[in-house]
Amino acid sequence: MEFINQNDLKYFLDDLVEKYNHTDFIVNDPISIPHLFTKKQDIEIMGFWCAMLAWGQRITIINKSKELIRLMDDSPFDFIVGHQPQDLKRFEKFVHRTFNYTDTLYFIHFFKNYYANHDSLEWAFAHELGASADTIEGGLVGFHKLFFSLPECPDRTKKHIATPFRRSACKRMNMYLRWMVRKDTKGVDFGLWNTIKSTQLVCPCDLHVDRVARKLGLISRKQTDWQTALELTKALKLFDANDPVKYDFALFGLGIADKY
Repeated sequence: MEFINQNDLKYFLDDLVEKYNHTDFIVNDPISIPHLFTKKQDIEIMGFWCAMLAWGQRITIINKSKELIRLMDDSPFDFIVGHQPQDLKRFEKFVHRTFNYTDTLYFIHFFKNYYANHDSLEWAFAHELGASADTIEGGLVGFHKLFFSLPECPDRTKKHIATPFRRSACKRMNMYLRWMVRKDTKGVDFGLWNTIKSTQLVCPCDLHVDRVARKLGLISRKQTDWQTALELTKALKLFDANDPVKYDFALFGLGIADKY
């Protein structure tokens, strides 16, 4: 499909946002996991954990996340802040691809330490993000440093948390931030956080989004890295400067429908 001008492309994508930014979208998507909860901390914890496990088939990601929830007695926040050392042994067989017992223990350890001092995970992403920053880049770099600041941090776990400092596209991190930050009335994204602005979000650049965006001429950079994610987001801001990552629904929806 060829578009004569940017207005045609904007209308095309806006229609797709309306189609896919809908509660029907939730059922088969990893975002269904944090939607199982109402407590803010449960939503934050399982949204983050599910996003970090989000590689492979979506049904597998959802099933592994539900397994993790069961291991935490269906109350992630309460388990994390109140568990005893002997309770951790139950996670020995929890594995998803390269994510294993060592990684699980460190995630629990970080969350327990963090929530002892903070009510929300938002500060972890916002504390090194300037209010006038154009993008979330500084926040992601700051979060990575904070997450791995504990002395017990295993080196192997660092591969599971991306950072722009290593030029990663940070697709799973950006997806999680979209869930937590974007505000609308559609019932998909949560919009729990207020310090980080929708204008600072960067579009998650997964395989589906990357492929469709290139076919639509929204990406010209050959490789897929942090600069590519910024390039895509800059292009999407021409369609909506206040909420560019809403077009993730359109690009991802086209991609999984194999229609583009």
